[in-house]
Amino acid sequence: MNIIYMLLAISVVVALAFFAAFIFSVKSGQYDDVYTPSVRMLFDDELVKEKAAKAAKREEKPIIISDQPK
Repeated sequence: MNIIYMLLAISVVVALAFFAAFIFSVKSGQYDDVYTPSVRMLFDDELVKEKAAKAAKREEKPIIISDQPK
């Protein structure tokens, strides 16, 4: 029965060590995305073209300008 308590204590210590390593790696920027910003500039033109096409679709409605006062 003593071995179960000892294994339980060891597993808790190992789990806490892995959790501490994970927290340290997150705070030190290990999981920051450094690849996407460098590639994003390659696709910016496509996004601008899509936005312009959507804006052009919205502006296709005829605009009625009346010279008569209301």
